[in-house]
Amino acid sequence: MADPKGFLTHDRELPARRPVDVRISDWREVYQDFSQEKLTKQAARCMDCGIPFCHNGCPLGNLIPEWNDLVYRTDWREAIERLHATNNFPEFTGRLCPAPCEAACVLGINSDPVAIKRVEVEIIDRAFAEGWVTPQPAAVKTGKKVAVVGSGPAGLAAAQQLTRAGHDVVVFERADRIGGLLRYGIPEFKMEKRHIERRLEQMRAEGTEFRTGVNVGVDITAAELREQFDAVVLSGGATQWRDLPVPGRELKGIYQAMEYLPLSNKVQEGDFPVSPISAEGKHVVVIGGGDTGADCIGTAIRQGAESVTQLEIMPQPPATRPASQPWPTYPMLFKVESAHEELADGGGQRVYAVSTTEFVGDDDGNVRALRLVEVEGPQTGFKPIPGTEREIPAELVTLSMGFLGPEKGPLLTDLAEVAGGDDFYDKRGNVARDKTYMSKVDGVFVAGDMGRGQSLIVWAIAEGRAAASGVDRYLTGDTALPYPILPTARPLV
Repeated sequence: MADPKGFLTHDRELPARRPVDVRISDWREVYQDFSQEKLTKQAARCMDCGIPFCHNGCPLGNLIPEWNDLVYRTDWREAIERLHATNNFPEFTGRLCPAPCEAACVLGINSDPVAIKRVEVEIIDRAFAEGWVTPQPAAVKTGKKVAVVGSGPAGLAAAQQLTRAGHDVVVFERADRIGGLLRYGIPEFKMEKRHIERRLEQMRAEGTEFRTGVNVGVDITAAELREQFDAVVLSGGATQWRDLPVPGRELKGIYQAMEYLPLSNKVQEGDFPVSPISAEGKHVVVIGGGDTGADCIGTAIRQGAESVTQLEIMPQPPATRPASQPWPTYPMLFKVESAHEELADGGGQRVYAVSTTEFVGDDDGNVRALRLVEVEGPQTGFKPIPGTEREIPAELVTLSMGFLGPEKGPLLTDLAEVAGGDDFYDKRGNVARDKTYMSKVDGVFVAGDMGRGQSLIVWAIAEGRAAASGVDRYLTGDTALPYPILPTARPLV
């Protein structure tokens, strides 16, 4: 335990965000520096709760009380060792995870929970600054070759674990850069891509090979992949986006979020001087109230949108934990992220309990407006409320309504044929796998959203680590790799 009275004497505090008018003029991360003195106080709030439910809240089983105590004692070197023991990429989760660990914090029953994410990200940033994050190449090579398809957090976690176990690992990515949604789905203001680059530098030094611009299933077939490698890990994500089939959907100016966001990130990479899809001077409507919708808001504001409106079909969430979502479950609460703060500052709106009924176009086939109606729900199936129809200006629309599962392209189609039919997929349309994360095809494993469905980054890393354990045991008959005990799978026996 850190300070026995810390949770009584210190309030929860997070780093301040840079002023709105300053941060929307650039693409840097929004948070200001946090002093060591303040961070030590936050670590000291971790209480001797007996049973640390934060462990259960975190799919990785992060040793949160241990590294809180170490930070309080300023033993940063040991803190990063404990953090890395369960999490390959705390620099990603500390910035992007919605922190189910904090929702499960015992202190959160009747007070503000420990600022776990902030402590986590400060530990890893200090470790990089001090030069403590070094390559960990395998002492002995196995001679086995593993292909990892997809370079998002699940694929990178699996690849790093398997490389360190002594296997020759090749990561295939169809985009032009490594990182998956970390690279092209997350705006720079939420996570600067230098964090990806420095981790990739470590992985390359450990022996992981990366091949970009390879569409597995087309450029290399499933059969060729299985022939050339002793095992395959599928970690391509749940990239089949949900569409909005209403009248006018064919109009120009309506894009999926993952058509819009990557181009903005490519501008930051130096590929374009300006984004081919820009919100500059336009009335922008973002459909979808989740994190991806917030990313579209922040991006449109930085591009110079005339106005931004966010629409959500669900009612506005409550500000405090409802009785139907008791501790230690993760509650769906009303949140004000940095992009929402920027939206309000610019006079934009977040509109709840509405449904889009039609897109209206101009004479040139461009979208110019959106018609919506207020709805009851969700208990009534989002029944329209008569007399609430209205039209709002919309010259650029982004659809941020989530994903339906993995794309059923040539890779999965060919593997499903090898497996003998539809049982290659589960009831939700994701790739089915057993307790070792192996699919219906021998030697082909599945990790992350491709097998789980759209989920959190912390789940992706946990599944990548778990699948790596299954692959290692499959190839060698045993494994020393840690195996996160996830609710969807039992430990290997």
